Amino acid sequence: MLDKGYHPRLPADTLRKELIEIHTTTSSFKVMLDKVIHHKKQSMNYAFEYSKQKWEKGHKVPDFKVGDLVLVSTLNFNNIKGPKKLKDYYVGPFVIVALHGTNAVQVKLSELFPLRNPTPLTVPPVEQDEDKKIKKFIKERRLVGRNQREYLVRYRNPVHEDE
Repeated sequence: MLDKGYHPRLPADTLRKELIEIHTTTSSFKVMLDKVIHHKKQSMNYAFEYSKQKWEKGHKVPDFKVGDLVLVSTLNFNNIKGPKKLKDYYVGPFVIVALHGTNAVQVKLSELFPLRNPTPLTVPPVEQDEDKKIKKFIKERRLVGRNQREYLVRYRNPVHEDE
């Protein structure tokens, strides 16, 4: 019952002592359970205090200030290509711009890490000269393994290099 997290309801808990005589075995079982629960609470409090003291002994509160230089961990970066063993563990240094709580900071990215537009830029359309207008599609083929096509075309005013 102690490892399950529930406490049984005993007759000694629910009955009033003035009304009914409780059997001595039941009352002694209740006393034994109360001692076990008290011992369990003491043990858990002791373990909690021990863990707290051990953690606080090795823990140092960060003392970041605006303007300090910091390194940024790349542990959760999923956009760095290449093998893991060649990946840098930290990048930077970066200048702290603002503090957000005790453990979170806002940094200013340098020129090595510019902010990029998430949408790709479109290629401007190519203007065709009058002599480069297509007269006829002679042949078309699709490259194997790619979603790409090639066309053999004849222009209206062909310019021959051998002339």
